[in-house]
Amino acid sequence: MSRFHELLIAGALGLAAAGPALAQSTTSAPAGGGSTTTAPAPARSTQDDQVPAGTGSGGIQGQNIFDVKPEVKRDASSEPGYMEQKNGERNKVQPGNNSPMWRAVQGGAEGFTSLPKSQAPEAGNLIQAPVQYPGVRMTTAGEAWRQVRNHWIIPYGGSLLLIVLVAIGIFYFAKGKMGHSDALGGGGRRIERFTPFERAAHWTNAIAFCILAISGIVMAFGKFFLLPIMGQTLFGLLTYLLKNAHNFAGPLFAVSLAVVFFTFLRDNWPQRGDLRWLLGAGGMLSGKELPSHRFNAGEKVVFWGGVLLLGSVVVASGLFLDQLLPGVAYVRANMQVAHMIHAVAAVAMMALFIGHIYIGTIGMRGAYTAMRRGYVDEAWAKEHHEYWYDEVKAGKVPTQRSKPINMASDTGETVRPA
Repeated sequence: MSRFHELLIAGALGLAAAGPALAQSTTSAPAGGGSTTTAPAPARSTQDDQVPAGTGSGGIQGQNIFDVKPEVKRDASSEPGYMEQKNGERNKVQPGNNSPMWRAVQGGAEGFTSLPKSQAPEAGNLIQAPVQYPGVRMTTAGEAWRQVRNHWIIPYGGSLLLIVLVAIGIFYFAKGKMGHSDALGGGGRRIERFTPFERAAHWTNAIAFCILAISGIVMAFGKFFLLPIMGQTLFGLLTYLLKNAHNFAGPLFAVSLAVVFFTFLRDNWPQRGDLRWLLGAGGMLSGKELPSHRFNAGEKVVFWGGVLLLGSVVVASGLFLDQLLPGVAYVRANMQVAHMIHAVAAVAMMALFIGHIYIGTIGMRGAYTAMRRGYVDEAWAKEHHEYWYDEVKAGKVPTQRSKPINMASDTGETVRPA
């Protein structure tokens, strides 16, 4: 049966191939001049069967795919004023398309909220309006603040602190400790350099500053050098604890800074020899310290530039970030500006105080003992603060500035002299 089907199909194909030749022979005149005629085929005039001019007859025609234009169908976006439509108008032509609403939200539009403006002035504002801070592109205010922090404050602030630390390390290993005499133990007469109240104010401020500096450095730069070592869990716990310590130490630092300023203000006014001390870098490079008063010009720069100027900026911006200042609008834009000011001033203050801490600890012989015990020998005073030593010798400055603590027993014996 299959053989029969094959023969039948072959015969049909043969007839189909011979059909055009047979039709042509019947329409052409016979060679002997006979007049055999047939009815002509009706003309086909449909547009689909027309062959374009300049093309070959018959066959499949080719076309460049890049010349094929897509079919453009009109939709809602083709309507005039499409981009100016409100959200309700857009939902009529494109249900579910809320782009006008989100475009307005991104532009800073406020929505409805039941919270009063006095308690939550930005409750209805999801995204801040676009703004451009110096050094960043035009974008939403939150993103612009992030760019300032991540592209400017973090890299340049961290670089400044590292440069100061490296410079101090090079100076220490090249020059060693400054000075030749210790504060105590030299055998000379003891001079009271700092009273108990002055030392208490200084150490309170110093401890608060160290807490703020360490916690600030970890929160700002810790993810670069601590997170890979500690892991996410321990680093998160550490930053949480340091954040709370930072917030509690801030007000203490503000109060102690004011006490330090007024306590040491009298001896930090510019005096003779200060400019010469600055121009000669205090004699640190020559090996012989230049004469100075109770506080040299370098300490006065730290006092006026670090304590007063940078300290005021850091304290004011920090209290604002803690929301401790009355009558101020605590909105995101103000918080972002306050954070940038606080971060820049804090980094500059730390860079300045690192040098002060270095001189007061390992950089100068006897400096730490003087602040801890409050007394120095005559030799130390003459070497490091010669003008002040001359005033003490002349009687213009008392040797003992605080009242001695003399606790007498019942027998009249002194138990603990100053």
